[in-house]
Amino acid sequence: ESITMMWPFYLMALVAIVSTVRVVTNANPVHALLSLIVSLLAVAGMFMIVGAPFAGALEIIVYAGAIMVLFVFVVMMLNLGQQTVEQERKWLTSSTWAYPALMSFLIGLVLVWSLSSDYTAPSALMGTEMVGPKAVGQALFTQYLLLVEVAAMLLLAALVAGFHIGKREPSAEEEKE
Repeated sequence: ESITMMWPFYLMALVAIVSTVRVVTNANPVHALLSLIVSLLAVAGMFMIVGAPFAGALEIIVYAGAIMVLFVFVVMMLNLGQQTVEQERKWLTSSTWAYPALMSFLIGLVLVWSLSSDYTAPSALMGTEMVGPKAVGQALFTQYLLLVEVAAMLLLAALVAGFHIGKREPSAEEEKE
């Protein structure tokens, strides 16, 4: 019975590994972003399977949702010129979408399996117990409070550094206006 419970985890792990390799090896940024979205969804599925639905939901909302929209927006803003029209036509070919569609189908297969099974039963999960948002919050703000504060300070420092790196000096023509 344990083998039947582990195949979804290993399938999601395989999808995540293959997608992540394609992110690193793909020269086209949009193709890499599509593979990254599939990889993040597979990791969220792995969280769900091991009994951490809160972490899986956060993975989907924060990474596969907000962060990926930001990445796609930046890629779209950086592509300027006539060659991008030709490039966008290439993106609409079926070969571009075949791989992400196949990997998404495998993720959907695991999703259908998990919805059809009794997900709340302990035997359906690989982990020993469900980890909910209350347990995560208690751990983060008691046992790991110092690490959370250090991470917050690092993110603030990165934000300030990013602002200063991205800030450009006004040119002489702009100063005259």
